Amino acid sequence: MDYLSEVPRDGFNAELQSRNEHLLKLGLKPGPYTKTGTTIVGAIYDKGVILGADTRATSGETVLEKNCRKLHWMAPNIYCAGAGTAADCEHVTLQTASQLHLLRLHTHTETRVVTVVALLNELLFKYGGNVGAHLIAAGVDVTGPQLFMIGADGNYRHLPYTSMGSGSVAAIPVLDATYRDGMTRDEAIAMVVQAIEAGIKFDNGSGSNVDYVTIEAGGKVDYQRNFRMYNRKVYETTQPYVFPAGTTPIIKKYEIVSHTEAMQVEEA
Repeated sequence: MDYLSEVPRDGFNAELQSRNEHLLKLGLKPGPYTKTGTTIVGAIYDKGVILGADTRATSGETVLEKNCRKLHWMAPNIYCAGAGTAADCEHVTLQTASQLHLLRLHTHTETRVVTVVALLNELLFKYGGNVGAHLIAAGVDVTGPQLFMIGADGNYRHLPYTSMGSGSVAAIPVLDATYRDGMTRDEAIAMVVQAIEAGIKFDNGSGSNVDYVTIEAGGKVDYQRNFRMYNRKVYETTQPYVFPAGTTPIIKKYEIVSHTEAMQVEEA
């Protein structure tokens, strides 16, 4: 049998959709899922490349970490911004960074951005998207500033600017309206910070602070941690909390006795 004859030639194939609807009618209950949230942005400017990210880590509707680090060091001239599952992004970038370090020891040359993309692509593709690491790799090598968007399934694209994460819906319009070829460093910083702020304001999964890193030729790296901080909690250290007696009503009192005293009471 020629299986190629069974493959749809063109158009939308609705077979899986019909199957899923049938399974739902039979009583199949879809498994639970956890929504994550992030806004990461990358852009190329005249002398280098910039990455930006928010710092909120969520699990569903719960904020687990307000100051999560989402810009990961890969090489002296390359960084990665990560969206998706925080643990997956952390370990995928750490594993790849260690491989790149060994490669530099063997070759005595600067790491190229395409090498990072190739290693990440090979690692993520074999897991078929089950590793939740959506990355933006950026750096400056012998070919100039480079920016790549890498999906969790290993798919990648070479772009002048991009955004990923749940807040990208709000960040992309800012980039589309502002980006132009030959932007200066200050213009790129202002654009990326504005895009991250848009994700923070309009996406519940993004929030807290704004981080960014700029990379230029010659090893010029400027990592700004907590460049912008919102809703910062100020702790009062000069006057401790003092609650007068009677602030909390006493419902019932318990007398605490030692183990020896309790034994004596039982023996009596």
